[in-house]
Amino acid sequence: MSEAESTPLEEKLTAPVRAAIDESAYGSWRSIATEDAVSLSFGFPDPDLFPQSGLAESVDAVLAEEGDEALQYGAGEYREELRSYLVEQERERGIDFDTHDLLVTNGATHAIDTVCRAFLDPGDTIIVEAPTFMGILGVFRNFGVDIVSVPVDEDGMIVEQLAAKLRHRRERGAEPPTFAYTIPDFHNPTGTTLSRERRERLLELAEEYDFGVLEDGAYSDLWLDAEAPPPLATMTDSERVIRVGSFAKTLAPGVRMGWLTAPKRIQEATETVAAGGTNTFTESFVGHYCESGQLDDNLPAIREAYRAKRDHMLDELEENMPAEVEWTEPAGGFFVWVTLPESVDAEAMLESAAEAGVTYLPGPMFYPGDGGENALRLSFTYVKKDEITAGIEALAASIAQAR
Repeated sequence: MSEAESTPLEEKLTAPVRAAIDESAYGSWRSIATEDAVSLSFGFPDPDLFPQSGLAESVDAVLAEEGDEALQYGAGEYREELRSYLVEQERERGIDFDTHDLLVTNGATHAIDTVCRAFLDPGDTIIVEAPTFMGILGVFRNFGVDIVSVPVDEDGMIVEQLAAKLRHRRERGAEPPTFAYTIPDFHNPTGTTLSRERRERLLELAEEYDFGVLEDGAYSDLWLDAEAPPPLATMTDSERVIRVGSFAKTLAPGVRMGWLTAPKRIQEATETVAAGGTNTFTESFVGHYCESGQLDDNLPAIREAYRAKRDHMLDELEENMPAEVEWTEPAGGFFVWVTLPESVDAEAMLESAAEAGVTYLPGPMFYPGDGGENALRLSFTYVKKDEITAGIEALAASIAQAR
């Protein structure tokens, strides 16, 4: 049977999955690579920063001290140490644990999927930034929702454009959105940060139009110049914000550990639908590692390494890019967003760019509909400085040729 032929079960797939099955799936971007090209597409941490010895020591300690208990359902006390560490970390950010609670999940995307299971019905509306994290678009589509996008500028989501869309929806008699999903700190893919004023306005709109805010803080700890404004979850007493975090960018993506903090009744609801539970052994050794202080001790070195790479990429862009090319200057995170002349199609240019020696992610991958045709995302964290130099030079040559 060829790939294109249907299987007997295909017609039983859900409507959202049938609609998405021929589209670019989450993960297909990983194939945008060639053997000889520098990959500026991977939003991966630098593997040289993985604390292999520290994690190995924590694994050994957990097995030595908790033995069979660590490998059994429920695990032991070190699993609880992870939760205690996260609660204290979120409390330091300003979250009130008299009214909120925390749920450990198998990564940030699992946390968001769990929120979707708790809240979304087919036909509901989700607000997203345009562009936004490509992987989350697939998650939302799985629930058969309408995705409404709001553009981003150098200060993050243009919240007044959201206000205009909400007014128009109300005038038409449309139901309010269920959530607005935002990556306010060092945004994926643009690297921008939502200003404090816009955070306040977004929370005002959530109250006025009766919707929730799903705050993705995956990059919040990776500030390179100065800390971002306070989390949205700490700026309101209305209990409309669910905040998501992740160890993928600060510890290692392979541990697959994330969390969410939410008002207590909402945390209970998400825990109810979080199918399958989490990897309790991983929770245990990550808990041991974090409680030993090693993660906090390593963060300054991680920031220093990424700051140097970011600065190098920005310098190379300044030196090599043709006229009319613009780019963001992120204050943290992993990414730089590049806007090309309108005549250049980033997706069409990808093949020739790979032949020239560089790959990237084309802008349209980050939009729920049309958009981003003359834009692309670069990541500075995974590659070495000399690779950044070679990649930006190849990209500049490709853009000049495409023009």
